[in-house]
Amino acid sequence: MEPPADPAWRLTDDNYVPTLEHEVESRFAVGNGFLGVRGSLDQPTEASRPRTYIAGLFDSGEAVPSLVSAPDWLRLRLRVDGEELSLERGKTLDHTRTLDFRRGLLLSSLRQRTAAGVTVRIRGLRLASLAWREAAAQVATIEVDRPCRLELEVGLGPATSSLEAVHQERGLVVCRVRRRRDLLAVGARSSLRVDGRALAATGDEPGPVVWAWAARPDEKASLTRVVAFAASGSEELATLGVRRALAGQASRISRLLRRHAGEWQRRWSESDVAVEGDPATQRALRFAVYHLVSAADPSNERVSVGARALTGDAYKGHVFWDADVFLLPFYTFTWPAAARAMLMYRYHTLPAARAKAASQGYRGALYAWESADTGEETAPPFALGPQREVIPIRSGIQEHHISADVAYAVWRYWQATGDTRFLREAGTEILLETSRFWASRARLEADGRYHVRGVIGPDEYHESVDDNAYTNAMAAFNIECGLAAAELLRRRWPQRWSALRRELALADEEMALWREVQQGLVTGFDPKTGLFEQFDGFASLEEVDLGAYADRTAPMDLILGPERTRRSQVIKQADVVMLLALLGDRFARSVREANFRHYEARTGHGSSLSPPVHALVAARLGAVEVAKRFFDETAAIDLDDTMGNAAGGVHIGALGGLWQAAVLGFAGLQIEASGLRFEPHLPAGWKRLSFPVQWRRRLVRVEVAPGRLSATLERGPPMSVYVGGERGHLRRGETWRCELGGRGRRQGGESWAATRSGRGSS
Repeated sequence: MEPPADPAWRLTDDNYVPTLEHEVESRFAVGNGFLGVRGSLDQPTEASRPRTYIAGLFDSGEAVPSLVSAPDWLRLRLRVDGEELSLERGKTLDHTRTLDFRRGLLLSSLRQRTAAGVTVRIRGLRLASLAWREAAAQVATIEVDRPCRLELEVGLGPATSSLEAVHQERGLVVCRVRRRRDLLAVGARSSLRVDGRALAATGDEPGPVVWAWAARPDEKASLTRVVAFAASGSEELATLGVRRALAGQASRISRLLRRHAGEWQRRWSESDVAVEGDPATQRALRFAVYHLVSAADPSNERVSVGARALTGDAYKGHVFWDADVFLLPFYTFTWPAAARAMLMYRYHTLPAARAKAASQGYRGALYAWESADTGEETAPPFALGPQREVIPIRSGIQEHHISADVAYAVWRYWQATGDTRFLREAGTEILLETSRFWASRARLEADGRYHVRGVIGPDEYHESVDDNAYTNAMAAFNIECGLAAAELLRRRWPQRWSALRRELALADEEMALWREVQQGLVTGFDPKTGLFEQFDGFASLEEVDLGAYADRTAPMDLILGPERTRRSQVIKQADVVMLLALLGDRFARSVREANFRHYEARTGHGSSLSPPVHALVAARLGAVEVAKRFFDETAAIDLDDTMGNAAGGVHIGALGGLWQAAVLGFAGLQIEASGLRFEPHLPAGWKRLSFPVQWRRRLVRVEVAPGRLSATLERGPPMSVYVGGERGHLRRGETWRCELGGRGRRQGGESWAATRSGRGSS
């Protein structure tokens, strides 16, 4: 199978460098939300780190749970007249890996000359099926330029350090997670055809399977492997799942490939962001959407998307706020079923959130800063510094804004989808229990206002701060949404409301207190300057000119040292600017401009989540060149490994932020009560920006070009579209066009000289 001809649909690597191999493996991963397979070599070297991750399968390590890696099924050992083929020996004539975004395939080609002078070409294909998520496949073709003896060996590797084999039979092995009762079954079916004829093998899966034959230049050998995975608490169910997959339609490679490509075509039709006039941006957006689609599984409500998805070991597969505020918008507007499943993960982990709140002396639900399968707090209590000193990690104790982030995602999903079943059965309970938490977390003090003390906001350089503006404003929004959801249930579904009130022991007096807290929370806003003080006392800290560190290659906390950083106004990542991104429609333009200008100059961008937020907010303000600079910086995080840690997996939150910067930023998408609003500001050189968006069971195609916008309703009942003061009414199959005039791309804001970003470790 040939790679796509269009470079915008592919990522290619043709230069094997051992020291860069791990980051390449992250970029070239294939996945389907249940399986994640790193893009390691088919003939691994000493530098290889092959991994296949299973969503939701964790082992309880010595400190915190870690995502389990399945037995290695990828290794192909090929011996040519007894000499094993490898990039580490012989003469490599050419070697290429290509990630095919459009079809969700990893394609490879290796041409190697052995010491004896035989030239061998191996072409490979790898996928994690988007049609049957328990199935993965590996295909390889082998050709030689002269007669020789070939031996090909495949098999399922031994159990990894987190697994121990408990049962084995022909074609299948069952492993138990060492510190838990979970079981993983893995099975494989392999065949080799030489010049169209099936060749008999010695040995059976899971052990080595070996084919040996006399190869000729005019023949092609074709290997086909289908591997199935099933996780369960029951050995019987896990084994049954694998057997069904290997005996069913997924075992037929032609059908597997066809259905897989069809599912990818469907996903692209509902998620592709097309940019004309900027090839680098086009490839970056397709790379982002590819990995976002690969990360989600709408069929599983018990898992969410970790900080590196299923592409690497960093953060051990843990789920952070990234899932709720950086990823959910993409899924909500392009794949609502996936968004719903991720929010149901938050619903199913409510018991753990309640337990965490109670453990800290609060009511309601305090979500884990880092969570795995159960929703319990999995943030490590400490880390080792550069000198192996013990550094306390307080995020799991103090980073409480996570509960408001989850509530925000619930409410925005409801607004965009109108999913009443979710709101009735799960969403309202999340909103109420997080509201209850904030009402118990805030304290009424002598000034007559409510305060939240001793927290960490998004800016993790400053710990144990009081009245963090982002935290308090989001908490107030959380309570507002909780009260609105309660009123909605009371009016529309009174029986459900009565049952939920009884279940939560929720009295009118308590909800009246919530309103008082919501209206009385300190946000640090100064109406004279229009600025939010990031937290109480921030303005009195040392100012540091980040422009003097424009050429830095390390994050600012390492350059200044932790103590000086805490005493300074240097910010790790978007904090108040994050507030502008999430609730910007509530603030006057002058307020947004003043705060962006003030805090952008103080932000070191020590997290991958910071540049996309700045790109989004700057784009909405019309500061297009500033926005595009941050957009390009976001795109480079994984594609160029500018933060130096892509080896641990792709930065899926930043990739979600890249989509937001394009669609919510440059196109200016916002939700209205009766439709969608757009306020476009296209970068110079962009001739066209087009994308699909879903809103309340409708599918709209949007196209923005300099000076005009068009929207076509492809699916669903009539709706409205707004641009500035103009309103268009859409019926199915109709297109509405609007001349943007002065509302198109703006040149303003270029005096906001963006500080050069640091390189952090998130």
